[in-house]
Amino acid sequence: MAKTDFDVIVVGGGNAAICAALSAREQGARVLIMERAPEEARGGNSSYTAGTIRFAYDSQEEIYKLVPDLTAEEKANTDFGTYTEERYFDDLYRVTQYRTNPDLAEVLIKNSNAAVHWLRKQGVRLVPRYGTHAPNIGGKFKFSSGSTLGAAGAGRGLVESLYAAVKRAGVDVYYNAAVKRLIHDDSGVHGVEARIDGKTRQLSSSAVVLACGGFQANAEWRTRYLGFGWDLAKVRGTRYNTGDGIRMALEIGAQPYGNWSGAHAVGWDLNAPPYGDINVGDGFTKNSYHRGIIVNSEGRRFLDEGADFRNFTYAKYGKIILAQPGQFAWQIFDSKVFDLLGPLYHMKQMTKVSANTLDELADKLDGVNKEQFLKTMAEYNAAVQQDVPFNPSIKDGRGTQGLAIPKSNWANTICDGPFEAYAVTCGITFTFGGLRISTKAEIIDVEDRPIPGLYGAGELVGGIFFFNYPGGSGLTNGTVFGRIAGTNAAGYGK
Repeated sequence: MAKTDFDVIVVGGGNAAICAALSAREQGARVLIMERAPEEARGGNSSYTAGTIRFAYDSQEEIYKLVPDLTAEEKANTDFGTYTEERYFDDLYRVTQYRTNPDLAEVLIKNSNAAVHWLRKQGVRLVPRYGTHAPNIGGKFKFSSGSTLGAAGAGRGLVESLYAAVKRAGVDVYYNAAVKRLIHDDSGVHGVEARIDGKTRQLSSSAVVLACGGFQANAEWRTRYLGFGWDLAKVRGTRYNTGDGIRMALEIGAQPYGNWSGAHAVGWDLNAPPYGDINVGDGFTKNSYHRGIIVNSEGRRFLDEGADFRNFTYAKYGKIILAQPGQFAWQIFDSKVFDLLGPLYHMKQMTKVSANTLDELADKLDGVNKEQFLKTMAEYNAAVQQDVPFNPSIKDGRGTQGLAIPKSNWANTICDGPFEAYAVTCGITFTFGGLRISTKAEIIDVEDRPIPGLYGAGELVGGIFFFNYPGGSGLTNGTVFGRIAGTNAAGYGK
């Protein structure tokens, strides 16, 4: 066999790609990471996340092992509970309407715990995700929805920790390296052709791992596959995830797979820039809507803000906001819940108005029908079941009665000034459609056969998420299948 430039080339520079590279390197492979972005913008979408990692665990003692610097006071004041594999399965199946590929789902969930321990061994410091994920009830924080730990420093902290591991492991990294096509023949994939610092080069390898994201930053593809109006969505993360990895694989016969008309999309600040700001990261997200209500430009509510924990609704509500007149909405809160709003409601870069009365607030809601808004508020306040106790740590059943669109849980009257409102639009995170892979992370062709030497991981994999998404599962997905892809790519080369 002719000598190759590398044993494994990993296309992409985010969490899934780095995990693949580190795992291939653990097998002794010569590994290259090809990151399309410049070094200062490296990390793909991972750099823009909150850094939360959903994983299964059976006891609080396991959390103590993963976060050894917890103080005695933190341990005493926090109920970490458990999040079993069975609950993870139930949540994933429920939010995807039972369409998730069962084989891939099993690999994801059963390897989630080991993946988090592996990340910690790579130098990623883990911390509890207090705030929106663990309300303070009677002086004690309670985790109840599975989003328990995340990387210190959020997504950017995760990425920098992993790149430090890449440096220690001796993995090569090329920045400004836009891969254009796969070098391929009847026997499989043998490398890539790329434009590196403005010059076209061919690099050979025994195997290639594609881990370069979905097509969320490609307005033309968004409109083609997601539908009318999606060209108007803001991109939460990197501008470099334009579907190149998916395109290259399809060109050599890979099988398109999954929910091509679906995407992870959230309520995002109305005046955020068109792409993510690396210095703000996840900061434009406004995910405490379940503490209040949301109205559109007509002054009407249009979704159930309390249908479920925000971890199981936030990724689908961006699509609904995009479908509203003008593609925007306002989140409305009163003083009773100000202390329950997440920390992202206190940053400077946001579209916010405040008032002492609802009438005064209505005058400040740009683009909203005042008369209908005040009518909506009166009807909502009259419908709240005030005899049911409010408990933000569980689905408390404190809902509304008699409304066409109910609020099923955590319904409080909005009548105690002062009042705050936040303007949001749709922020797309990543697309759900992509390539079919095996449980070994091999990319599958249209005849259901693995393409020799080609592996996939991360957002460009289809078949796991449909319609919706359990919060924190994206980084877990990238880590689990990145590790599998890297290990098997290295083994294929040998």
